[in-house]
Amino acid sequence: MAAFVPRPVYPHLSSIPRSYFLGHHAAGLSKMKGLLASIDLVIECRDYRTPLVSRNPLFEHNLGERPRLIVYTKQDLGSNFSTADKQREKIVEKWNAPSPSLFSDVKSRIATSKILEFIKAQAKSSNSLFGTRLMVVGMPNVGKSSLLNALRNVSLGKKKAARTGDQPGVTRKIGTSVKIMDGEEGKEGVYLIDTPGVFVPYVPDAESMLKLALCGNVKDTIVPPTTIADYLLFHLNLQDPKLYAHFCEPTNDIFVVLEALARKQGRLKKGGLPDFESSALQFVQRWRAGDMGRFILDQVSEAALDERMRALESMGGSMHQARKAAKQIKKESYLHAT
Repeated sequence: MAAFVPRPVYPHLSSIPRSYFLGHHAAGLSKMKGLLASIDLVIECRDYRTPLVSRNPLFEHNLGERPRLIVYTKQDLGSNFSTADKQREKIVEKWNAPSPSLFSDVKSRIATSKILEFIKAQAKSSNSLFGTRLMVVGMPNVGKSSLLNALRNVSLGKKKAARTGDQPGVTRKIGTSVKIMDGEEGKEGVYLIDTPGVFVPYVPDAESMLKLALCGNVKDTIVPPTTIADYLLFHLNLQDPKLYAHFCEPTNDIFVVLEALARKQGRLKKGGLPDFESSALQFVQRWRAGDMGRFILDQVSEAALDERMRALESMGGSMHQARKAAKQIKKESYLHAT
């Protein structure tokens, strides 16, 4: 029997949409900019698994006049805390300099405490008697609200104040400020404002869109679930096919995997046919929960950031480009429906 050979590149990219820039994203960004004068520190969240594609240049362009802390969330889903992971994190830190970077798992009190220590030092350096005001920003569903809740819980011992969910769009409006730390030396305390996720105006390449879809930064209806599952299978095979061995033998055919999963879990339609869409969502969700390996999707190298930023610039990266792309998606959806 021939040895299994995984696909070296992902081939199915021609039909992938490349925009998810919605009306409330633009509105939210505009309000964030309006609040900036009263903000002492911007905390920008990015997904640890996609340190490149979850970086949104709109925040640098619109909020860059304030000090920033970059927090890479969901470290527990992408890192094995190995030497290679630490070396990669050092490269990521260089990308963001002089802005500091921290790597976070909201379930870890140690990681959350490191962020609180940075915030505490920032608050001490402030001369304001009215406390310190922070704003947390990021792409949709990168863990902004979860971070706010974790900071509040570790610092004050209080339950969550912000709603969270496994799909983007839970936070659609800028909320009121939430206290996350008591003040010192007669100061009022530290307050954090949660904000809605803001997508990039236009994704420079289809594979980046697949990475964002796989990590849940766009709704699962934007890219077909079977396509997201196929892209996950592509990465699992490159990492280790044994990661899904409890479903079936190594394969490059996603429908073989999904049929095996459907029959194993009883996800069958009328006539005993496998429910491929439901099984695809289950397959993807298992990886998102950390049950099928911990690895990142981006290639991290010294030159990778420059290549990414050039790609964004070549595609325009503007509001006009985003609106144009959104109109094209609607047109294609209409044509497909008719």
